[in-house]
This record gives sequence, C-alpha cells and structure tokens, in this order.
Amino acid sequence: MTELTSQKQAALEAIAAATTLDALEEQRVAALGKKGWVSLALKTLGQMSPEERKDAAPAIQAIRGEVADALESKKAELEAAALEAQLASERLDLTLPAPEAPRGSIHPVSQVMDELAEIFADLGFAVATGPEIEDDWHNFTALNMDESHPARAMHDTFYFPDAAPDGSATVGQQASQMLLRTHTSPVQIRSMKQQGAPIRIIAPGRVYRSDSDATHTPMFHQVEGLVVDKGIHLGHLKWTLETFFKAFFEREDITLRLRPSYFPFTEPSVEVDVGYSNEGGRRVVGGHGDDEGHDWMELGGSGMVNRRVLEFAGIDPDEYQGFAFGLGIDRIAMLKYGMNDLRAFFDGDPRWLTHYGFSPYDQPTLSAGVGARA
Repeated sequence: MTELTSQKQAALEAIAAATTLDALEEQRVAALGKKGWVSLALKTLGQMSPEERKDAAPAIQAIRGEVADALESKKAELEAAALEAQLASERLDLTLPAPEAPRGSIHPVSQVMDELAEIFADLGFAVATGPEIEDDWHNFTALNMDESHPARAMHDTFYFPDAAPDGSATVGQQASQMLLRTHTSPVQIRSMKQQGAPIRIIAPGRVYRSDSDATHTPMFHQVEGLVVDKGIHLGHLKWTLETFFKAFFEREDITLRLRPSYFPFTEPSVEVDVGYSNEGGRRVVGGHGDDEGHDWMELGGSGMVNRRVLEFAGIDPDEYQGFAFGLGIDRIAMLKYGMNDLRAFFDGDPRWLTHYGFSPYDQPTLSAGVGARA
C-alpha cells in the first residue's frame, strides 16, 4: 500500500501541475486507463485472500476516488480558463448586419396576379374564383357557344374520359361533359347566378387548352373582368381598360384601339390593341400605335355581354347591360418584365426565378408602384 500511496501523491501533484486538457488526459489514462496503475491495483484483489482483500479493497477504492475527483476538478478549472481566454481574445461586433439567409422569390405570375387585384380593387372590383374542372354547360353553353362551336373540338379542349363517377364505363352525357376549363368565363356565369346584378368582378386563374409553343402552353393564366349594371356601355369598358393599363405598366401615354371582332359571349365584340414600340429588341408598351416607330399589339378580347349570356345567368337583359374582357396574365407579365419565352414560366429553373422573381416582402401597392422589383 505504501507504493500506491506514493503513486497517488505523485499523480495528484502531476494533475495539479497540468496546464492543458491534453496533459490532464495523459494523467487520467496513466492512472485510470485499462493499464493504469490504479486499474492494475484493482486487478490484484482477485489474487488476495478474503482477509487481505477486506483491508486492501477500501484503500484502493479510496485512492481511485481521490484521483478521479482531482481529475474532474482540474478539468473544470482548465475548461473555465479556456473559455475565459476565448472570450478575452474574440470580439463580436453587434452593429454588423446579420448574414443574409437564402430565401425564395415570388413567381412573376403570382406577383402580377397581386398587381391585378390591387389595381382592380381600387376600381371597385371584387376577386371571384371557381373550379378548374368544369362542366360543359358553364364552360360553353351558358356562354352562347352552341354544339358546333370550334372551341368544343377535342384538339382545343381537354375533356375527361367517358366514365361514371364510380369509374365504370358509361354512354351517359354527364361524365363526358366534364373538362378542364378553357377560360375563366365560367366564373362569371357562376357569380352572376349567385349574386345577380349589379356585379363588378375579376376572375383570375389557371386555364387549359391544347396548344404549345414559345408563346402558348397547355396551361396558362388568364384574368377576365365583368361589369353588369344599368346604363353600361363601351365607353365604360374602354375607360376601365385604359385606367388599368396605365396603372399596370406605370405609364400615362397608354393608347388603346378597340377593333371590331367576334366572340359568341359578347355583342358587339372588340379586340383590345395597345400602342407599343421596339426598344433594344424589347416591346415597350406606350405611345400611339400610328406614330412613327410605333405599332399596335393585341392584348385581349372584350365587348358588351351578349343578351343570351345574361339570360342564361338569370339576369334581365332589358334592365341590365354589361361589359366583359379577358387578358392573358402570362403575356402581360412578359411584356412588363421583359421575358420572351412563355415556357420558361413553368420550367421551375431556380436561376430564372432568381432573376425574374420578386421579394416576398414586396407587396404591390398603388402608392409605392405596383411593379416595384426586388
């Protein structure tokens, strides 16, 4: 035991003299490791007689406890000293801006939809929505499109298979009349039937047609507007569209031309052309289309709501009149923000979204400018 007492004393002195955690770890291994002198002493207990073990075991365990306590105490002391040294040597400038965390961006289509809602809300319009899976009556019949209308053709419209609600085959008409809506006009029908007149709404949303190229995709976004009230005429339509385009493109020199056309759901019907110029290979909306260096570009269709459409919606056409218009959201986004390929809108390329996207904190307002970029 005298030898163990001497080893203990030497170990306690070495522990007290340790100046680093690595040096302290060496002392722990030398004493309490598998081949340490305390561990070897404990292994000798099995070779002793019961009487010898009775006297030696408590003494060895006491030495082990003293060494372990000394190691723990010294480790805490060294760790505290290391922390104090780190705090003394390191400085953090709390006035520096925090590093910017990665963040997503608002898609141009979502941004433009918010801009549309902001502008038309200021003009007194409400936002109306409806199902994207529509029935034949709301999508075609109620909009004065008869059975022979070309828009009903399979190559223009996505129809659902002829199947009953339970999935079985059927020759019935109800299932075969379900389709992906080709415009947001059914929302106008549903809103008129539900609210009656007077009514003033816009209906933005996704629509679907069998078409795909650089300026067309099978799924795209459209906004339609509807106003039904007493005494409505084409002058109201032109003023509304002109006011919208001035606010949306943030230019006062917007000039519109209403060109006679035909749509089954409006009578009379007009195409809406806007003056533009080419600047640096980009179409810039503004100016008069007949001026030098300018031309006209079609942006949408419009007209006075057909009497039959009002009748389908349960509104008396002898008492109320209305106008309607439709614009491609993707197309006006391309014009405003300088994009040239509609297909890029739906590729999900993060590089494109980073370049053309908007800050999540950039909420469109008329006072700040609806088109403020991130």
